Amino acid sequence: MKINTEHLKRYKEILQLVWKYGRSDLVQQMKLDEDLDNDEKGPAPNGNGEVNPEQLADDLERMGPTFVKLGQVLSSRADLLPEPYLKALARLQDSVKPFPYEEVEKIVESELGVRISKAFSRFDPNPIAGASLGQVHTAALRDGFEVVVKVQRPGVAEILTQDFEVLGQIASLLDKHTDIGRKHHFCQMLEELRVSIMNELNYEREVQNLLAMRQNLAEFDLVVIPEPIVDFSKKKVLTMERIDGRKITEISPIARLEMDNLAVAEQLFRAYLKQVLVDGLFHADPHAGNVFITDDGKVALLDMGMVGHLTPGMQQNLIKILIAVSEGKGEEAAEIVCQMSETTKEFDIYTFKKAIAAIVVARQGQALQDINVGKTLLQVTRIATDQGLSVPSDLTMLGKTLLQLDEVGKILDPDFDPDAAIRRNVTEIMTKKLAKDTSKGSFFAALLDMKQFVAALPVRLNKIMDAVTNKDLEVKVRAVDAPIIMEGLQKIANRVTTGLILAALIVGASLMMRIESSWKLLGYPGIGIVCFLAAAAGGFYLVISIFVSDRRSQHKAHHPGK
Repeated sequence: MKINTEHLKRYKEILQLVWKYGRSDLVQQMKLDEDLDNDEKGPAPNGNGEVNPEQLADDLERMGPTFVKLGQVLSSRADLLPEPYLKALARLQDSVKPFPYEEVEKIVESELGVRISKAFSRFDPNPIAGASLGQVHTAALRDGFEVVVKVQRPGVAEILTQDFEVLGQIASLLDKHTDIGRKHHFCQMLEELRVSIMNELNYEREVQNLLAMRQNLAEFDLVVIPEPIVDFSKKKVLTMERIDGRKITEISPIARLEMDNLAVAEQLFRAYLKQVLVDGLFHADPHAGNVFITDDGKVALLDMGMVGHLTPGMQQNLIKILIAVSEGKGEEAAEIVCQMSETTKEFDIYTFKKAIAAIVVARQGQALQDINVGKTLLQVTRIATDQGLSVPSDLTMLGKTLLQLDEVGKILDPDFDPDAAIRRNVTEIMTKKLAKDTSKGSFFAALLDMKQFVAALPVRLNKIMDAVTNKDLEVKVRAVDAPIIMEGLQKIANRVTTGLILAALIVGASLMMRIESSWKLLGYPGIGIVCFLAAAAGGFYLVISIFVSDRRSQHKAHHPGK
């Protein structure tokens, strides 16, 4: 069998990286460290257990697109990494080394089927931004319309496929042979990340996302979504309207004074609530590198490659969770999470509710600048996982999205209160949700169901009347907990019957005591004494069985999983 030496080399490099950081002080600072004891962590390879944040960013960039993308994801997870690592990884969001213009030209002409000079009147060979999966160039169409062109990195799909195959093997080993793997399901997490990144590689899908977002957010005059140029966009090339502005992190204090920051932050947050809770399609990567402030003071959302999709049932649950968290109702939020998740044998609902209530109560005492809805949701999902709940990935993605959105909102306006924004906008969001659910399509579907019901009603009524006339009508009642109820009634009947028999023995023994007999026991008539002893033994046994049964019932009530 031929061995792929490149694959083995890559496997070794990835394994060395996992080993290096898996045994460093970085893991001890991460929130996953509670799942590892000191023996599992061990000393770091360099002997002192220290890893420089910049070293982590350099290592991820050196390992290629897969790990650059992983670094970008981690850079927005303030619930996992300390602040120095977040800052070091933030540069991976748009400071990745570019690839040569010759490759750009080759990919663009291959995808569009025409020379660059024919498709564009101007195409800047120097990229204005570089990411893990592609880079962006400014250009102009033949009619002078200013655009930006995103070009996919050459060979990135093959690299991602190989890296995820190796990471999948490592994740499988962790899931099978470690407690942390069995608890966090690394294979499932990795597969969700793989699907998300592979979807980002298809720029035609991003075009559809841009068109859908523009339509869904058309009512928000302070939120801008760039228009895609469909005829100049293919799987590896995306052409869209150029947005003149600057990153939100590059806005000067003077420029902030000229903006209505509170109105922009409020409308941006309301737009995301509508995406999540009404449309079911939301921009899942609103980190600072993807948010621009336009020259006229509006906020522009870029990079629609990573989006989330929600079902109507999930939307309803998320509405309830957001309202419960914003209003400080911890137990109610915990109950909703339980309903939308799968439980395991280790799940303890009472401990879970207590932990969630403590988090939500702690939020109420925080200063305004420290309140973060997304971080709270991620804490809820992590506690749920620790307690044996299998939480839907949609909730984790929403938590990550809101975590990034909260940070953007604080940059726009340090006094922005996400809890208050949720409470202010929940009525409008619910109204739009109900209006969408009662659309023309659903109305006509209900009308057809009503028509079928009315048409079949006379026949059904005739059958019922015939059954009543012929005395064939039977009513069957099936209780959901009938076996449990019958078992309880049987136990009661057995105890009552046993009590009656013991009472009869006592009464019979008392009557037998008055009859003289030749057989004596302890100086009393033998038959009477035997009846008395039998009644005493039976009574003692009945009391003990009742006590043991009641204790078992109380234990099951307090520990339902055991």
